[in-house]
Amino acid sequence: MDTDTFNASTEFILVGLSNDRKTQILLFVVIFLIYIFTLVGNAGIIILVRTDSHLHTPMYFFLTQLSSMEICFVNFIIPQILAHLLAGHAGLSLIHCALQMYTALAFAAAEVLLLCVMAYDRYLAICHPLEYATAMGRRCQFQLASACWIGGFCVATVGVSLTFSHPFCGPCCINHFICEVPMVLRLACDDTHITETIVFVMSAIFLFCCLSVILTSYGPILFSLFQMRSASGLCKAFSTCGSHLAVVIMFYGTATYIYIVPRTGASHDNEKQVAVFYIVVTPLLNPIIYTLRNKDVHEAMAKVHQKWGF
Repeated sequence: MDTDTFNASTEFILVGLSNDRKTQILLFVVIFLIYIFTLVGNAGIIILVRTDSHLHTPMYFFLTQLSSMEICFVNFIIPQILAHLLAGHAGLSLIHCALQMYTALAFAAAEVLLLCVMAYDRYLAICHPLEYATAMGRRCQFQLASACWIGGFCVATVGVSLTFSHPFCGPCCINHFICEVPMVLRLACDDTHITETIVFVMSAIFLFCCLSVILTSYGPILFSLFQMRSASGLCKAFSTCGSHLAVVIMFYGTATYIYIVPRTGASHDNEKQVAVFYIVVTPLLNPIIYTLRNKDVHEAMAKVHQKWGF
């Protein structure tokens, strides 16, 4: 390893979203507002579910877990983005870059796993309603949620360990606004083909297996929906499943683009645009999608309005 090789005190330079100062200030304001609304929206869901006994069901328990993951995700990532936009430049030490990569990957992977669990929960509720209460008991809920959190951190550990097993030579300039595995690997001094292949295969298997669980769950769900004779029950089921599928499409689509779709030099700016969507926008859209047409949440909000006079 030569004298130019990075050590723990050397910085990675993040190009960021823009080099224009006015654009940076505008982005700071927009992202800051989205950040506040994201925290308020997801925290609101958690508070509503915990205060309203009618929402103490497995579906809403998993929804609070999703909101908790979103809050953790944005709190670990967005403040750093805002600080860089305000300062006009972005520099991270190797350790700071690794920590940012680890937290982002951990919460993202945990959310992917949780979306599988939520699909399985909907499958049991719609296709096996008589067995649902027993099969999805309180203990099972906590076990599934814990598995998602632990699984996310295990995935992150593997991804970060593989990435930083390579030496990095200065100057390291990342054409992105956060440290992510594919972007950082491009800056390694040595050959990364084996690591890139491992990351690609792991990402593909991980996303394919999770997506297979979701699609396998929704096959019987759709069949059961079309057999429903109750119009109100059909509309409620479609609303719930449609919300979940919308989140799945957004999250899995962006993850597939970043970690699986082959890259060319001209696509780096597109990577940043897609990353803005799933890092900044998606955590805001999740509470909106799940509550927009959800009558149970509307009723819970009405109770809070009447009780507190909001």
